[in-house]
Amino acid sequence: MYETLAVEREGHCTWLTLNRPDALNALSRRMVDELRDFFWNVGDDAATRVVVVRGAGRAFCAGLDLKEAASGDGAAGGSVQAGLRMQRHISELMMLMRRAPQPIVAAVRGAASGGGFAIALAADVRVAGESARMNAAFIRLGLSACDVGVSYFLPRIVGASVASELLLTGDFIDAARAERTGLVSRVVPDAELDACARALAQSMLRNSPVALRLTKDCLKHAIDAGSLEQVIAMEDRNQILTARTRDFREGVAAFLEKRPPRFEDA
Repeated sequence: MYETLAVEREGHCTWLTLNRPDALNALSRRMVDELRDFFWNVGDDAATRVVVVRGAGRAFCAGLDLKEAASGDGAAGGSVQAGLRMQRHISELMMLMRRAPQPIVAAVRGAASGGGFAIALAADVRVAGESARMNAAFIRLGLSACDVGVSYFLPRIVGASVASELLLTGDFIDAARAERTGLVSRVVPDAELDACARALAQSMLRNSPVALRLTKDCLKHAIDAGSLEQVIAMEDRNQILTARTRDFREGVAAFLEKRPPRFEDA
């Protein structure tokens, strides 16, 4: 049970909703703790094969809860050691999202700023409502825009020039430009966003669970691979592993019999 998150199951898809709508789902200490707990444990949840992350109300996530941060030590107060511990406590959330074996879909409606932008970037796929707008808000506050994984993910997604523009200005990118630059896969009316994310999750769930997990694992390593040979070696490993599963035999049989496959994660 969480105070700041809502978790709903739809078959093998888990919907994770940031649930502080009155605060535009800003990242409080409690929410960070609960997000860390969710992504730390979801890897062991075999029933969850896809995760969809969304925000309640009119925003995805407005970033760090600055009102709460101003009332405590925060990263800007206290000792260097305490600041580093707090900083890593938040930034490790993005690492946990990338380590999760399940594909993660971010359904972005309204603002995704600062840490909220980072959460969207750490997802494997982003879809957006027409109201979506994202920015690296950190630099507008006097901090570096390179924070909690944003400077890692963003140039890999949109390229160095667009990433540099967004990070050095802190300007918002709207949904239409986000789609043009490849920051999001598609843009739909806000009222259709959940249905879009659901359809995307269902398309992923048509595939065998082990193939889904290994594909995410290979892709994240391929993006940073030092050579084609390294990527080919991982791809070869994955294909031999999946080819020895009953799900692969079922997939071939279903194709030949012209019917949907019935995968059992075996």
